[in-house]
This record gives sequence, C-alpha cells and structure tokens, in this order.
Amino acid sequence: MTKLTFIEHDGKTYEVDAKDGLSVMQAAMDNGVRGILADCGGACSCATCQGYIDHEWDAKLPPVSEIEEVMLDCAVERTDQSRLTCQITVSPALEGLVIRLPASQL
Repeated sequence: MTKLTFIEHDGKTYEVDAKDGLSVMQAAMDNGVRGILADCGGACSCATCQGYIDHEWDAKLPPVSEIEEVMLDCAVERTDQSRLTCQITVSPALEGLVIRLPASQL
C-alpha cells in the first residue's frame, strides 16, 4: 500500500492507503474522496478526475500522453500542475504524493 494525500479546494484532507497497481483516481473513489468525480470511470475521456500535482513529482510520474493532453484542454481550472488521476498508477515510488483538487469538481 502507498500513502496518498488528497486535498480539496477548501482544505479538507484525505490520507489514504492506496493499493499499488490501481490508478490514483480509483484509489480516491475507493476511499470516498469527494473531489474526484470520474465521470468516465477512468477511460481518459473526460477531465473530471483532474488533480494538481507539484512539479517535484514530475520525474516519478508518466509523461502526459497525447490523449491526456487533449482531455486536459477541456478541464475547468486547468493549471500547469494539472494531471488526470486516471492516468497515474499507484506504486511505491509515489509514497507521500499530494493531489490537490479543483473547486469545480465538487
């Protein structure tokens, strides 16, 4: 299990133990994180699982794929730290990852 922290726009924090191999989005859904809507269920065909991840984690994350980039272009409140959490797989390398959530997903 890998510890992840989700922070809603209002500061509500969820510390979860995520099963390795799941997507960060699925870990949020399994743990009742409200700020992840996941309308497409993880198919990378919407942007309702957007999270903001500090750039210090960039080297440990997969690069943004072309399809993720297209979906992020549709995201409300996109920033240069935006990622789709359905495209990030939980692994021990992500221990301590913090995902901040946009207000638009509540």
